[in-house]
Amino acid sequence: MSNKLYIVAAFVIASVFQMNAQTDSLKTETPIQDEFSALIQESNNYQGYKVVDYDKLIELRNTTRNYITELKEEIVVQKNTVDQQNDEIQKLKSDLAATQENFDRVSEEKDALMFLGMPFSKGGYKAMMWGIVGILIALLLIIFFRYKSSHSATREAQQKLNETEKEFDAYRTKALEKEQRLGRMLQDEKNKQGGTAQ
Repeated sequence: MSNKLYIVAAFVIASVFQMNAQTDSLKTETPIQDEFSALIQESNNYQGYKVVDYDKLIELRNTTRNYITELKEEIVVQKNTVDQQNDEIQKLKSDLAATQENFDRVSEEKDALMFLGMPFSKGGYKAMMWGIVGILIALLLIIFFRYKSSHSATREAQQKLNETEKEFDAYRTKALEKEQRLGRMLQDEKNKQGGTAQ
């Protein structure tokens, strides 16, 4: 009875491995599959059943256990590797985030200029400087035009003063001449009056 159980177990295991081999044709043959194939080929037929050598079946069982143990160890190693890689990925992500943050901060500091103790972006600083230059140019033009208008007003006033002085000189000369003439006429009248009185 136990021999039949081993035979059925071997047949089921062989069927499972054969189905796995068919469904996953990309995988290569494993030592277990090779041993199953060899065991089935070396078995004898008896009334529609395969008669398997007991020692070979035990050897196959031990090989299967060893192979399963190796696979479990490999799975543990792979899991540890995956965990380690995930930890490294998380560390690299955090490093990347920190680096990006530092880069952004350095970019802001590089693009910022300090003016009167306040940070300005380069564009804002340029706009402010051009604004100051524009205001200074406008003030300079206002001062220039005011100076020009006051200078022309001063020149006009100077001209009027010169004209007034000339008119005054002419008036004084005429007044002096008139006064001298009147003084002579008065003297003449006095002389006439004095000549008739005698």
